[in-house]
Amino acid sequence: MPQGQPSVVPDDGLTTRQRRNQPLVVVHTGVGKGKSTAAFGLALRAWNQGWPIGVFQFVKSAKWKVGEENALRVLGASGEGGSVAWHKMGEGWSWVQRDAQMDNEDKAREGWEQVKRDLAAETYRLYVLDEFAYPMHWGWVDTDEVLDVLRHRPGNQHVVITGRNAPEKLVDFADLVTDMSKVKHPMDVGQKGQRGIEW
Repeated sequence: MPQGQPSVVPDDGLTTRQRRNQPLVVVHTGVGKGKSTAAFGLALRAWNQGWPIGVFQFVKSAKWKVGEENALRVLGASGEGGSVAWHKMGEGWSWVQRDAQMDNEDKAREGWEQVKRDLAAETYRLYVLDEFAYPMHWGWVDTDEVLDVLRHRPGNQHVVITGRNAPEKLVDFADLVTDMSKVKHPMDVGQKGQRGIEW
């Protein structure tokens, strides 16, 4: 497997192995499609390594059947890789008017409290906080508190946060940030989402 070479080697007293194995905070943001998809792809890699994975879906409907959920649940139950736990926090869609989502605000806060408990207990090795940028952007969850919890999380726990409008403080704090831009999308010409592509 090809080994990437860092462009900078910091004078931090760590060995290459110690630096390589530092837990990461990853952010997928921007208006383009694929933020959650990329995070679930990362979860597949984590599953292959035997890591326990916790997926926390914020905002998206608890009734919506996400294709990645079924695939990761089957893989998690297979006994071959890591375990997978899937938590749905929201009842409505992220693009619905904010006034229609007040129940979501409470559920997002409850979800964040669960994430905090799991981080403190080191329940998972990889956390996918899907659409979690929205609760921070809307002020439902305090960004400074999130950063403090992430900064002081114990062990070797990686956290991936997806969603548009990731707060600037989160972007500055994260170790890896991808801003997905849109060049073209079928919705631009009136085509709705379809099976196998959007879900």
